[in-house]
Amino acid sequence: MGIIALVIIGAAAGFLATRLMRIEADIPTTILVGVVGALIGGLMLRALLFVTGMVGGLIGAVLGAMLLIWVWQTYFRR
Repeated sequence: MGIIALVIIGAAAGFLATRLMRIEADIPTTILVGVVGALIGGLMLRALLFVTGMVGGLIGAVLGAMLLIWVWQTYFRR
């Protein structure tokens, strides 16, 4: 996946994840959460379900971003 596609999918996933988790974040943080979530979620879904394609990538990205937000809020936010 190209860098531009990763940023676009990451931005969409980060936006959806921050809205679903009801947190406020600035645009760079939202994109970063989405990109890292895309990496985490994409690897998890591919390993567990062998899901490929854009829809599977977006679902994995949103789930990964939500997991990252939960870990961040649980362990690193004071």
